[in-house]
Amino acid sequence: VNKAKYVFNTMAQSRVSLDVQSYNIMINGLCKSKMVDEALNLFEEMRRRYLVPNTVTYNTLIDGLSKSKRISCALELLVKMHEGGPPANVVTYNSLLDGMFNIKQVDKALMLFKQMKESGIDPNIVTYSILIDGLCKGGRLVAAKEIFQDLSMKGYPPNVTTYNIIINGLCKEGLFEEALALLSKMEGNGCLPNAVTFETVIHALFEKDENDMAERLLREMARGINHLHNCTRVIVHHDLKSLNLLVDKNWVVK
Repeated sequence: VNKAKYVFNTMAQSRVSLDVQSYNIMINGLCKSKMVDEALNLFEEMRRRYLVPNTVTYNTLIDGLSKSKRISCALELLVKMHEGGPPANVVTYNSLLDGMFNIKQVDKALMLFKQMKESGIDPNIVTYSILIDGLCKGGRLVAAKEIFQDLSMKGYPPNVTTYNIIINGLCKEGLFEEALALLSKMEGNGCLPNAVTFETVIHALFEKDENDMAERLLREMARGINHLHNCTRVIVHHDLKSLNLLVDKNWVVK
């Protein structure tokens, strides 16, 4: 970051024209380095030099502020965008929603989501993933399940991340049968589970003292590998992962 700042200042001193993109790059780097106040100073400097910040400028700052849990400052920038600044987009709202859920402002996040739709901005799969994750972590599993079930109807088939979030939420509530049933539906819906999916279920089972079920999943898996290793011509599996394990409707590893 210091080297980048040096180059940036050298450009200014050498009378190289600094444009909006130059400032956006520096603001982005500062925000990623958690130097949000310096990024805000550059933002004000842009305006003093009559450079008009664009949507990328605002989105970068809003994301940095949201990640720093400075939601009120981030919302002030959103107001500026609506009051004659560049148009806000789905990225703007996704950053704010994520930040609100991270500080447990669930009701305010839902109000912002409503405002987003009323502004004519269509949510994307990232928006819905943030909503489902935030609702699950906020203890509102029923609302999260409703949004999850409504995704396909809105033209956003759930991806593996979204499935993992809702499965994790079900597991934390001890709804293992429902989580396992959803897991078995993933592939049928054209979405393959990944390692995180299986690790989520097994970890949750152990946490809830459902050790027999967790151990059974691991033990059937281990027996299969042991069989390969004891064949007359030994077979060594070099790619053991969830995608290479087949399970039946009763959750038995084949």
